[in-house]
Formats: sequence, C-alpha cells, structure tokens
Amino acid sequence: MSPDAIQIVGTLIFAVAILHTFSVGIIAKLAVRNPANAGLWRLLTEVETVFGIWAVALVLFIAFHSGSEKAVSYLDSLTYTEPMFVFAIMVMAASRPIIQFSAQIVRVVSSLLPISKPVAVYFTIMSVTPLLSSFITEPAAMTLAALMLKEQYYSKNISARLMYVTIGCLFVNVSIGGTLTNFAAPPVLMVAHAWNWSSLFMLENFGWRSAVAVFFNAVVVTLLFRKELSRVVLTAAEEANKVPLGMMTIHLFLLFVIVCFSHDAPVFIGAFLLFMFVASAYPQHQDRLILREGLMVACFLAGLVTLGGQQGWWLTALFAKMDAASIYYGATALTAVTDNAALTFLGTQVPGLTDEFKYALVSGAVTGGGLTVIANAPNPAGMSILKGSFKDGTVSPLWLFLSAALPTVVAILAFRLL
Repeated sequence: MSPDAIQIVGTLIFAVAILHTFSVGIIAKLAVRNPANAGLWRLLTEVETVFGIWAVALVLFIAFHSGSEKAVSYLDSLTYTEPMFVFAIMVMAASRPIIQFSAQIVRVVSSLLPISKPVAVYFTIMSVTPLLSSFITEPAAMTLAALMLKEQYYSKNISARLMYVTIGCLFVNVSIGGTLTNFAAPPVLMVAHAWNWSSLFMLENFGWRSAVAVFFNAVVVTLLFRKELSRVVLTAAEEANKVPLGMMTIHLFLLFVIVCFSHDAPVFIGAFLLFMFVASAYPQHQDRLILREGLMVACFLAGLVTLGGQQGWWLTALFAKMDAASIYYGATALTAVTDNAALTFLGTQVPGLTDEFKYALVSGAVTGGGLTVIANAPNPAGMSILKGSFKDGTVSPLWLFLSAALPTVVAILAFRLL
C-alpha cells in the first residue's frame, strides 16, 4: 500500500530530526557567534528536545493538511505511557535513598574484588548495574549508573577518551543487560505479552548470553583504562547525610510499585505522587530531584513516539523482505536511527513470524541499543546526566557511535555464536 502525504512528510521530518541530533556541535557554535539568540541555539543543542520540537512540526502539518480534529485523533491513537514511566522512574531512582542503597551494593561487590578500589568500583558499575536493569528496569539502572559515574569519575577530570568509551559501553551493556526478565527492557516489553515470552524464557534464550557480553565488555574497558582509573580519588560517602533504614525502605517499596505497574499509568503516577509527598515532607533526606532532566527525557521519548507512529509503512515493508539472519543485522542497524522498542512493536504487527525470526528481531534490537542516543529509551537519561562533563556540554554522536562499536560487536558474537 502506497504511503499517504502525512506518512511521507512524517518520514521526512523524522529524517530531519535524526540529522539534527548529529548537528548539535555545529549548532552549539552558533550560540557563541550569535549571543543575542544564544538561548534559542542552546535549546536546539539539547538532544532531548530535538524530537519534541520536530514532533510539534509534524502535528502542525497534520492540522494544516487534514484539520485539527485529525491531528488530535492521531495523538489520541498513540500511547505515551513509556515517557511518563521513564520520567517517574528516572526522578525516583536518582533520589538519595535509592542512590545510597545502590551505592552500597556496588561497594559490597567491589570490596570482594582483588584489585584497587577505584578500578573495582568502576568495573562493578559497568557490569553489575546494567544487569540490575533486568529487575529495577533499564531507565532506573541507567540513571543510577550515570549518577555514580558522574560523582566518582566524570567529575574528576578523567580523559575525554575514557568518558566516551565509558558512556558507549554503558549504553550497550544496559541495552542488553535488561533481557534477563520480560518486564525491564522496553523492546522486550513490547513483545512479551503478544508472543507469550516469560522471564524464564528470556533467561534461557537471552539473559545468559547478555550476562556474558556485559561482563566481557566491562572487563575489556576496565583493563584498557586501569592505569588512569587507579589514579582516581573516590569521593567518600557522607555519613552525615546517611538515609535512615525506614526512609530507604519506603523508597524501595514505591520504586517496586512503579516497576510492577509500569504499564498502568494511573497506578505508577499515583506511586510517584506519593514519593513526591514523602520527599517534600522529609527534605533532609533528599538531594535536588532531577525533575528538569526527567522532563527533558520524557519530552524526547514523547517526540519519538509521535514521529515513530508514521514510520510503520516503510519498516513493515522492509521486515517482510528479510529472513532471520538479515533481520538481526537489519534491526541492529535500524535501531541506531529509531527507538528499538518501536522496531519490536512493529514486529508484533506482522503475522506468521517464526520463533527464529522473533529471536533475531529482539536480539538485534537490543544489540544496537547503544549506538546512538535515540536507539534505546534509557539512553537520554544517561546522556542528560553525563553530558555536562564533556567539552561544551555536548556528546559527539560520531564519537558515541565509535565508542559503542566494539561493545556492540561483542553483543553480536554473544547472540549469534553462543
């Protein structure tokens, strides 16, 4: 079936948005050259705002082309539960009680390793935390890992090379590390119910392979930079700000509720509002809540959902021409330019797929989830936390891609050969 005018324009706008994400460095220079409009140029360099801005352009086009009712109807046909969930989980996971609990896990595990403390802590963050994403969800794990990396390493004037390799490896490890269960990774969530994939099925077919790749990637990165890491002076935990066990328990319970009801917006929003009530009542046990960062990421994902709704016409046609092997590598490549959850969701709309094809689609989608900031829903959360440590406050899409390339190859070998 031939695409209509809205679908064609939607795809063109989507392509422009992708080009925009790769041009933030150029736009940042315009802010310096044109100080009168520096605020506008800086806003356009925020990767998180790119898809939100171009999504507005799409909606305006639909309104002018087919009327406001058509535009509103299109928005009503989309589901924005995931952006709301990521906002809630990101803000809560970055609260002081959750950070201290997670940091304690990192300290305990790292203390068992027979290597210097800065190297052991780094390795634990890069390996254990991504695997925790299978239980606390990928957005929460990404937020926790990024915050710990920022506090202990990115704030200590480490080299740009280490910063890029770390963020690239982290994005890949979180993308594949959420596949031990059927509820934590967005691309798995999209298919688990439709294809009857249980957590046991995920562990047997995906999880153990992911764990092998995650640990291998973490080992390689740690060994490559062990000398620089060993020189880092870690920040000691402040006992004066230690959160009471009761407060930590309340936060963990509310986080558990949000995770368990990630598909039921009224429930997890209610749990989030209760968290906000507790945080407001006991500010002495909180640091600054990352509400702005959470909203920016939610804007990014909402824009991606809005633009992604017009990409099905060419993605579905493309899937229909591929076998299991080609869909794996195709999905790995395509997820670099579109959200991997969108790819797997489209797979559920194609009838008669074989089990081999389904495995190839999902494994390919999670494999490529670290190549770009738009490839996996949690990536913008990590980007928003860590990007301030990079030169000019921006992360080069090209260097991110190159830094994630080797960990991605390791994931390919794990899913295709093991």
